[in-house]
Amino acid sequence: MEFSIKSGSPEKQRSACVVVGVFEPRKLTLPAELLDNAARNYISDIIRRGDMEGKSGSTLLLHNVPGTLCDRVLLVGLGKEKEFREKEYCDAIRSAVKTLNETGSFDGTLFLTETAVKKRSVAWRIRQATIVAQETVYRFDQFKSKKDEVRRPLRKLTFAVERRNELAPAEEALTQGLAIADGMALAKNLGNLPGNVCTPTYLAESAQKIAQEYAADGAVACQILERADMEALGMGSLLSVAKGSHQPPKMIVLQYRGGKTDEKPLLLIGKGITFDTGGISLKPGPGMDEMKYDMCGAASVLGTFKAAAQMRLPLNLTVLVPTTENMPGGAASKPGDIVTSMSGQTVEILNTDAEGRLILCDALTYAERFEPDTVIDVATLTGACVIALGHVATGLFANDDGLARELLHAGDEAHDRAWQMPLWDDYQEQLKSPFADMANIGGRDAGSITAACFLSRFAKKFEWAHLDIAGTAWKSGSDKGATGRPVPLLAHYLLKKAGKLN
Repeated sequence: MEFSIKSGSPEKQRSACVVVGVFEPRKLTLPAELLDNAARNYISDIIRRGDMEGKSGSTLLLHNVPGTLCDRVLLVGLGKEKEFREKEYCDAIRSAVKTLNETGSFDGTLFLTETAVKKRSVAWRIRQATIVAQETVYRFDQFKSKKDEVRRPLRKLTFAVERRNELAPAEEALTQGLAIADGMALAKNLGNLPGNVCTPTYLAESAQKIAQEYAADGAVACQILERADMEALGMGSLLSVAKGSHQPPKMIVLQYRGGKTDEKPLLLIGKGITFDTGGISLKPGPGMDEMKYDMCGAASVLGTFKAAAQMRLPLNLTVLVPTTENMPGGAASKPGDIVTSMSGQTVEILNTDAEGRLILCDALTYAERFEPDTVIDVATLTGACVIALGHVATGLFANDDGLARELLHAGDEAHDRAWQMPLWDDYQEQLKSPFADMANIGGRDAGSITAACFLSRFAKKFEWAHLDIAGTAWKSGSDKGATGRPVPLLAHYLLKKAGKLN
């Protein structure tokens, strides 16, 4: 879809559809008033008759509105003006784009982006509108023999700004929004692929394609560590998970150098279990098809990397993706096995379905060689996090409160929110093992916290945060699929670090 920014009056727009907002109860926004004045109260008469109350997300499509140059006018409900916040704004954009896409308006001009959102800039409104618009038209139908065709789909979207001096920041925000949306689309595509397609090898090839895409800038490099490389490095914990699978494990290393040569990189690690049966500790059969999404941590850091490279952010970024399947088999790890991690610490495997932490701990140790400024790992790690926070907030754990605040702020800015959970030493007691340095699980109580505590033992040499996205990376039900989270959170964090967030 093509995007552009424009400053002008709504009644003068030659467009298939002009989109304006209505607050509840029946209050026109300024752009809607300008249209109404040109139409000699045509719109306000319709509103008065009760055809549009202004409830959040509601729409009313009008044809041949007098005094205007557009083919249609779309009224979108914004809810109560005093309660109009980020969610209501995003809902309005989503409703508008969905209606435009389904009613044959191949182009539209949105004046919703002129509507003020408390404590949010014009750049924020444009960036969010771009991301939401691309999310709304996203489809994953590559395996369908008959595609779900949309009649005259939306091809061009113009965002309006009130003043000409807002054009420059709006254009920059549009560029950022498109990059973040592209990163989210990559993360969703990878997460939605079936396990027989998206293998560790496929993930590695996808990373190489990203590197090739931005190779012309000379700022991106990709390296793939094979099983022999990991054996030589002593990654016994990661390799223990791969033992039951015929698919070879990989360690993906992507580097983007947009900052100064002596500047320490920010480092992201993504859990890449391309299919999780649970191993010998086999999961129940119902719902196991969704375990293809256990690599959404990997997908999200690859999507974030793509967004950062596309925006040419002035910073250095390294992404690590440990990736394997977790399968049962004659060679698979068994409950009670003890493995030695790359750090030299030993782990008693009490449950083979707690495998994510086993591959992440070796990636955390491997991260030390890059001397990172900060390390953030992203993983669909625990069902316990879903019980604690549902599907709204990502679980955030950190060994540095300053880093935690930065990530919380980025999540709030992106409307991709996280919630900080405790990481107190008191919980470390649950990981004690009589036979090894630690167990890989700490019992049922505080499962997401003890998983983070396990990882913290391998992250003592740098500022580190862990994002548990088990509840936010995937949506179940009839409309199931990957969400692309937390690409927006991570991208806004990088924008802030790069001094590019307005």
